[in-house]
Amino acid sequence: MHDEIVFCKGGGCTAKLGPGILASVLEKLPKATTDSNLLVGFDSSDDAAVYQLTPDLAVVQTLDFFPPMVDDPYTFGQIAATNALSDIYAMGGEVKTALNIVCFPENMDLNVLGEIMLGGNEKVQEAGGVLVGGHSIADIDVKYGLSVMGIIHPDKIYRNNSCQEGDQLLLTKPLGVGIVCTAQRVGKSSNEAMDIAIRSMITLNKYAAEIIKRYQVHACTDVTGFGFLGHLQEMLGYDFGAEIDSLQVPHIPESLHYANEFFLTAAAQRNRNHVGNRVDFRHIPFAMEEVLFDPQTSGGLLVSLPPEDAKLALKEIQSLGLPCGLVGEVTRKDDKRIIVR
Repeated sequence: MHDEIVFCKGGGCTAKLGPGILASVLEKLPKATTDSNLLVGFDSSDDAAVYQLTPDLAVVQTLDFFPPMVDDPYTFGQIAATNALSDIYAMGGEVKTALNIVCFPENMDLNVLGEIMLGGNEKVQEAGGVLVGGHSIADIDVKYGLSVMGIIHPDKIYRNNSCQEGDQLLLTKPLGVGIVCTAQRVGKSSNEAMDIAIRSMITLNKYAAEIIKRYQVHACTDVTGFGFLGHLQEMLGYDFGAEIDSLQVPHIPESLHYANEFFLTAAAQRNRNHVGNRVDFRHIPFAMEEVLFDPQTSGGLLVSLPPEDAKLALKEIQSLGLPCGLVGEVTRKDDKRIIVR
């Protein structure tokens, strides 16, 4: 606590508006169809916008910010920046510049803000980018994030909805971060579980992205506030289904115990309400269902690629040290269901 203001009330990607609410608003906005240089906009719910400048160069643009989900300001800054930078990697891009986005109470210790921004700057530098400024406003609660600009070749964009039948699905980080952070807020999470969650949240997806660039990637997204199943649905669209092997899904082991103890988030239930009617759970424990709906903060990449490439990429990504796995297969089913076995 700083100056009687609670720093961590529960945030991260659990603070996102639900996917159903967001979709109902975005569908009313006019699509940007008049500019042929806009290669990726918001109409496909992709991770970032891509705008072509020359035949060989396009810019990738994204923005993300949220309230704290951990008590340490420096760690929060690292997590928020890592999360915002992730969208560039999910598109296949290279980070170049970033701008701070800050909401901060005027009567809170400014050293707290300094620690947040130092943590964020560390991750921008690790990404190979440059922090070039930002914008701040006075608010009753702390919020922090980045607007990030990257570059990419127009022919090498990873879209989130271009998977192919028979592809294997590779997940590069463990699930369960939201559940563990919820347990931590009420003093029920172990140090070991929280350490895994923090290590996952501050690990840049840069390193997994560098590996998958050597393989034939058909589609890619990062798993954040809409949970594994919500982002998988965006990847599949209405042309494909998927079969998921729950035994291969990487997760923080204690997250299953905490889910059984009902350390759940409202955001996870919004995710269930949005995508649950498309999911066919085959003898799956309640706790694993919750892990699959759990909103992730700074989650891993979900990559759709041919089976042989997927196996080779997995071996390389395992060397990064975080739980990862080949979690399922893209199918072409008549009813387009996501089957979880």
